[in-house]
Amino acid sequence: MKNLGLPEHIRACLFDLDGVITKTAVVHAAAWKEMFDEFLRRRDGADFRPFTPDDYDRYVDGLPRADGVRSFLASRGIELPEGADGDPEDKDTVHGLGNRKNTLVLAKIRTDGVEPYEGTLRYVRDARERGLRTAVVSSSANCRDILRSVHAEDLFEVRIDGIVAAERRLPGKPRPDTFLAAAHDLDVDPADSAVFEDALAGMDAGRSGHFGYVVGLDRVGQTDALRAHGADIVVKDLADLGTDA
Repeated sequence: MKNLGLPEHIRACLFDLDGVITKTAVVHAAAWKEMFDEFLRRRDGADFRPFTPDDYDRYVDGLPRADGVRSFLASRGIELPEGADGDPEDKDTVHGLGNRKNTLVLAKIRTDGVEPYEGTLRYVRDARERGLRTAVVSSSANCRDILRSVHAEDLFEVRIDGIVAAERRLPGKPRPDTFLAAAHDLDVDPADSAVFEDALAGMDAGRSGHFGYVVGLDRVGQTDALRAHGADIVVKDLADLGTDA
């Protein structure tokens, strides 16, 4: 049986979705870029400054959709009206841009499908075999459908996603509230829970929530940044965490 590479007191594992369980982070990054580049090109003309991978990592990755829109626009000194949840995609409001991004990401998922990280799924199964509690914590409103598409929904006892967070009025990452809610629903103290994240905002949430262990997944070559934001350990894949025993 696999040694999970966690401190002995850990009783629960709290997993992010995009970039940890599924390979959807790259899909989200592409959708954010397409949406923001369309907006910036329309606003600034041919000389617009495109949305970059660094912009994604610093301002958008791991954040709820509207927070990501606000964060990136603020980095460019742009202010837009908030608008409302149901704003049309062509309306230049925070929610309008966010809705456009969501349409783009869903279209990309329908076209290309969703692929899981098999190392993560094996790790989750090993954790459950050892009696650890498991939860998925994601800012995505599409979390449940994505888990079902990779036949992984039943691996997680608790799901705190964008829909649940809105219902409970939980602020998103980098605040720790969604991870804290998952630990609460599992009836496990945060100090006895491990957070698994690939986003810098997720590292911040793990650190500020005083969780017992924070595992950073480095999918894009940002090991130093993950450590600086609170990771106790950084691995390329969960297959690399622990050893066979």
